[in-house]
Amino acid sequence: MFLSLREIKKSKFRYSLICLVIVMIAYLIFILTALANGLSEANRQAIDSWNAEKIVLNSDANGSLDQSTITAQQAKKASADKRADITQMSANVQTLSEGNKVGSQVIGLNKNQFIYRDLKIVSGHKLTKDNEVVVDQSLLETDGYHLGEKVKFSRNGHVFKIVGTVKNNQLNVAPVIYATNDAVQTEKFGTDVNHTISAMIYRSDVKKAVAGTQIMNIEDFIQDIPGYSAQNSTFEFMIAFLLLITLVVISIFLYVLTMQKIPYFAVLKVQGVSNGYLAMNVVSNALILAIVGVVVSGLLTFLTAISMPAAVPMTFDMTLMGAVAVMVIVMSIIGGLIPMRTVAKIDPAKAMGGS
Repeated sequence: MFLSLREIKKSKFRYSLICLVIVMIAYLIFILTALANGLSEANRQAIDSWNAEKIVLNSDANGSLDQSTITAQQAKKASADKRADITQMSANVQTLSEGNKVGSQVIGLNKNQFIYRDLKIVSGHKLTKDNEVVVDQSLLETDGYHLGEKVKFSRNGHVFKIVGTVKNNQLNVAPVIYATNDAVQTEKFGTDVNHTISAMIYRSDVKKAVAGTQIMNIEDFIQDIPGYSAQNSTFEFMIAFLLLITLVVISIFLYVLTMQKIPYFAVLKVQGVSNGYLAMNVVSNALILAIVGVVVSGLLTFLTAISMPAAVPMTFDMTLMGAVAVMVIVMSIIGGLIPMRTVAKIDPAKAMGGS
């Protein structure tokens, strides 16, 4: 380590360039990780907040909440133990005054069931009437929306009042709006169809499905959210590819530097310095550069986190970031191991011009 520090101190510019490359790659990995985590959470936050185990959908819905319709007769035959019925509707919400439209997921609830009871209100109060709604806080970050604001859904002119807010309740990267089941059923189906729900949510196991319905584990249901699995796989591939780039870049730089230092290593070998010590010098260089690069990129990521607008779905999880930082360092160490064979094969006589 002593020799590595002296060498880095002597060739500041050369090693600074290598460190800069590591900083840029690590920063990009951190940002992509935060974006992947944020988008993943924005797809499933509301579902996670229900703390449910099973979901029952229409058997023809192919795992899609949007396409699921369960009749009153089917719901009546299903188990009522630890169950919450929901009616889902995708709709644009807009204010009466300015008409700012925002895509949202409207979820109808029954007030005597666990999802309604467990709503964690951040401001205001729970909805108590059919013309009241509770919204995710992200909606209030859009111009024109605030507590007490009257809104409507674009499909008709029914007016609702925002009476409360909840935190971290998004679904399909859209803010969730909670209303009563009756209100959402009327909005979605009109007054001619009553008591038709989208799904039944359970906090206990469901032994048998009613005819025309299917039972899914919550995690399986989340994986079937359109684009969810593909999005996560894409980000995982990008992050893995960037880690591979880190390995290749470190290997190339250290190999070139090692080739330039062969005469010096030859002199050290003549003086009795072992191959292991010289090889560890190369690895130490990689380790020092990786640690400095990760620390600097971590500071840049922190500055990005505090300056990033709330509309950007990024979640900076410290545990996940720490794991990514360790992977960057490990890739750098592996990159430093690659030139070790060159160090071990140095022949002092040939390196110093002998025959």
